[in-house]
Amino acid sequence: MTKQAIYDLHTHSNASDGKLSPSELVSHAYQAGITHLALTDHDSVSGIQEAEKQSQQHGIKLISGIELSCRWLSYTIHIVGLNIDPENDSLLKHIQDLSELREDRAKRISRQLEKVGINDAYYYAKQLSGDGTITRQHFAMHIVKTGHAKTIQDVFKKYLTRNKPGYVAVDWPDIKQTINCIQQANGIAVIAHPLRYKMTNTKLKALVKEFKEKSGEGIEVASGNSNNDELNRATTLCKQFELFASTGSDFHNPDMPWTKLGKLAPIPEILTPVWANWHH
Repeated sequence: MTKQAIYDLHTHSNASDGKLSPSELVSHAYQAGITHLALTDHDSVSGIQEAEKQSQQHGIKLISGIELSCRWLSYTIHIVGLNIDPENDSLLKHIQDLSELREDRAKRISRQLEKVGINDAYYYAKQLSGDGTITRQHFAMHIVKTGHAKTIQDVFKKYLTRNKPGYVAVDWPDIKQTINCIQQANGIAVIAHPLRYKMTNTKLKALVKEFKEKSGEGIEVASGNSNNDELNRATTLCKQFELFASTGSDFHNPDMPWTKLGKLAPIPEILTPVWANWHH
C-alpha cells in the first residue's frame, strides 16, 4: 500500500528566521509524517543543500524554495517560489539586492526602537540571525527576551507593524520583478498566506488579479492556522483566477503551537494542487 503523500510547501530554517537548522527541520518533518517538504527561507537559499542531504537520508522529497518580499500598492506581499534552481544567477543577484535592503531596514528599525527605550536592538538581532537573513522576527525575539513584550505576536502588534514605533517601510521590488525572478530560476510563483495581509475583499481580489496577469501561478489555500472562513475565501480566489492551490504551515519554531508542520486542512477537491504536474 502506497503511503499517503503529505505536503508542506512553506517552512523556515535558521538560514532565515526559523529556530531549527535545515537538517533538524527535515528530521522534524519526517517525524510529522511529511513526504514532500519545501524549504522556503526569507530571501535565502543557503539552507537548501543541507536540507537536501538530510531529506535523502529520510526518504523525504525536498522541494527547493524561497520566500521573497515584494510590494503591491502600500503593502508588503510575500511570494513563495517552489521548485527553483537555487544556483540561478539572476535569483542570486536578486537575493543579494534584498539582503542589502534588509540590512538597511534593520539599522533603521534599531534607531526607531531606541527612541522608545529598546537599545542596541540591531546588535542583538544580528547575533540572533547569525549567518542567516536578518528579519523582524529576530528583533521580536530580542524584544521578548528583554521583557518589553510577552510574546512574538505582542511585539509585532506593539512595535513592528504599520504606525508602530519600530515599523520601517521598505521599497521592495514589485510583483512583476519578483515573479520574473522566480520563473527565471525555473520556479513556480505562489502568493503566501493571502488572508494575512489585512486587506478588504476588493483589494485582495485586485492583488490576486494583478498577480495572475503578471504570470503568477499559485496561491496558498491552506496556510498556518487558517480557519474555515479563510480557507473558503482563499478557495474562491484560487478558483476564480484559475490558479494552482498550495499548502504550507509557514513553520518557524516547534514552540509555536499554531503552526505545526504538515497539520493543514486538505486542499478542496475542486482545486488543482500546485504539485499536479510535478514528477514525484
